[in-house]
Amino acid sequence: MSDLIAFPTVSHTSNQAITEWVGDRLRAQGFECEQTRYLDGDGVPKFNLVAKRLPVDSLGQAGDLSVPSGDRAENQTGLAYFCHTDVVPADRWGGPGGNPFAAVVEDDRLYGRGACDMKGSLAAMLAVVDGLDVSQQSAPLWIVCTADEETGLRGAKELAQSSPAYRDLVAHDPVALIGEPTELRVVHAHKGMGGFRVVSHGRAAHSSTNRGVNANVLMIPFLQTILELHERAQTDPMLRDDRFDPPTLTFNFGISDHADATNIVPDRSEVWANWRTMPSVDGGCLMSDAKAAAEQLGLHFFGYKSIAPLETRTDDPALVRMCELAVPYCGREKPETVCYSTDGAVLEELSHRIVCGPGSIEQAHTVDEFIELKSLEDGVLLFQDAVQAFAMRSC
Repeated sequence: MSDLIAFPTVSHTSNQAITEWVGDRLRAQGFECEQTRYLDGDGVPKFNLVAKRLPVDSLGQAGDLSVPSGDRAENQTGLAYFCHTDVVPADRWGGPGGNPFAAVVEDDRLYGRGACDMKGSLAAMLAVVDGLDVSQQSAPLWIVCTADEETGLRGAKELAQSSPAYRDLVAHDPVALIGEPTELRVVHAHKGMGGFRVVSHGRAAHSSTNRGVNANVLMIPFLQTILELHERAQTDPMLRDDRFDPPTLTFNFGISDHADATNIVPDRSEVWANWRTMPSVDGGCLMSDAKAAAEQLGLHFFGYKSIAPLETRTDDPALVRMCELAVPYCGREKPETVCYSTDGAVLEELSHRIVCGPGSIEQAHTVDEFIELKSLEDGVLLFQDAVQAFAMRSC
């Protein structure tokens, strides 16, 4: 765990070193690894990892997965664990030790940037893999590490579009365990995101003259539309899904004219808005109404590429089994919903997506991020149970 936290993988930096470290560790356990590279918007190289280990036959050779195994549980197609290796910035770190990338154990907690979100989860799964008897493996096992989850799920998008190893994973359609911090509760659905940006252009000039055109003038009427959409998102019963808390789209917005001096006429004014979509409520009506109002005023409208919500049926056999496994660790028998997003939003080709991992989302991104040692230890045990249930021979 300390080794993972020591990699300063803030999203604006490369995650090459940690990806290679994890890959080397998994190769030592018999995994085949595909490492793919892309450049982010700033030209920084980023890396995804797909590691796969097949079951072996009595001669120690990789088994033929096209032939059903008598030792394999009914419909057992394996387990794929997903995590991200990037972390949010730690410029204002306030945890013990003073260095966000040097793990500190204090009061039964492990502190460090990424301890909760989500290097603790990855450490738990790596510990499980270290203790597995490959001769008892009956279905494929994958470990997938992505970049840029914290900045729009870019790594997972690149994975889905460009990775041959991921295409192989999709063909098997295993249980997809996204190990985000859920306090080991099983999550079957989470929100996505939609939104837009509107820009008004003017002409800059000294404010003592009449040569400028204030970009805010045309934007002011549009702010009334923003206010109406904000109110509608909170009160329209058709824009609710009571399975979530809060059950609304949680419409958020901001305004800026980028003015840095009061004696310059602002030549650009911008409004942005976003909301958290739900499986049955995408907020498309908000997008269309905003676009129509902006165009009527002669403003420039830009819709964001949305992030899909995630939903796995509550009667999915893998989800039901995962809930059974998790009860001793979280005390919850039923799957739950959460309002944040994960890489699982991009993995819609996989049928059995489950979000579950050690740590609490309340500690993610905090200035003193930590994970409870008990949660980390229980995470190892639950992941061990999950691997046993979905990729190992029955005892």
